[in-house]
Parts: sequence; structure tokens; C-alpha cells
Amino acid sequence: MIKGTPELIAGRREEIINACEKLYQRKSFKEITLKEIGNEVPFSRPTIYNYFQTKEEIFLALFQREYERWNEDLTAVLDGYDALDRLSLADKIAESLANRIQLLKLLSMNNYDMEANSRIELLTEFKKAYGHSMQLICMLLNKFCPEMSVADIQNFIYLFFPFMFGIYPYTAVTDKQRAAMQEAGVDYVYQSVYELTYSCLIRLLGDNQ
Repeated sequence: MIKGTPELIAGRREEIINACEKLYQRKSFKEITLKEIGNEVPFSRPTIYNYFQTKEEIFLALFQREYERWNEDLTAVLDGYDALDRLSLADKIAESLANRIQLLKLLSMNNYDMEANSRIELLTEFKKAYGHSMQLICMLLNKFCPEMSVADIQNFIYLFFPFMFGIYPYTAVTDKQRAAMQEAGVDYVYQSVYELTYSCLIRLLGDNQ
């Protein structure tokens, strides 16, 4: 059992997640080690094991926090408008994801390994945040697109959420990747997160008012 006040426990947990986030901004998942994360926190590295047993668990916590932040954005849309047409709804959802680049980056990773190397209780907490995102999208569709049936909404979820896994790789393109595409003779039009997401959403929702 972790010793300390709830405030201390929550604060240290957040510091570990923040350290992981800081490293992830300049390194890949594979390059980051528990030792490096330990070097970024103001307490001893063994203390980390009181909170997280693996690097994957720390990344899962970061992932969970990103979903929770997106959920706040979606809730703001849900509570902030009495009515939205389909194009406006697509705009709001696309804008919310354009502000969550780190969530999209994490989605593009191999989540099977992350989940396989995390304890069930931490995975469950992550799934709650992920599941709440699905629930909020369903609530948005129910409120602003009342003509959509249960089957329509379910089909939307099963198409849009898998689509999200590919947003980051198609929009965060390095100079090396661009050069390789040019050398390969691939005529590809690059889009922003907002543009790609909005384009998908208006096709899933339809542009009828």
C-alpha cells in the first residue's frame, strides 16, 4: 500500500505522468525507459514502482489523462449549445481533436503491448475514460442529430473510433517521409488534423440539415 496523504499520492503520480509526457515530446515510446522517467522526477526512482510497475502502465495513465481531457472538450460542446446542425457538429468534434494531438499520437501506437503489460485495475480505469468518450459522442449525436437511429449511431461509433487511430500518421508527416513520398512518385495531398477529421465526419453524418 502506498504511504502518504491522498494529496501527496496524487501529486507524485501526476509528476510521473508529466515526466513521461515531457520525454514523449522528443522521444519515441521505444526510446523511453523507466530510468529516464525516474531522472525527471524529484524523488527516487524506486518510488515510481509504488505507483507503476512498468513503462507501459505510465503511458497508459498518460493515455487515460488525454481521453479525460478530450472528454472535457466534448462535454463543453454537449452543454454549451442548444442546437447544432450536422456541419457545425462536425466542426466542433474536429476542432476538439485538433486540440488533442497527443491523444492522437498515443492512438497511433501499438496499444496491444501497452495494455498487455498493465495491471487489470489500471487498464480498467483507462477503459472507463475511453468508454466515456464513446458515451459522450453518442450523447452528442442523440442531442444534435435526433433523427439518427440506434443502429446509425452504433455504425458511426464503429467507423469513427477506428478512424481516429490513423489520424496522426496521416497528418504528422516528417520531412524525411515527405521526401520519400516524392521520390516514390506518390501524389499525396497532406491535410491537417482538423481537415482530415472534418472531412470524415461530414461523410459519416451527411451534410443535410
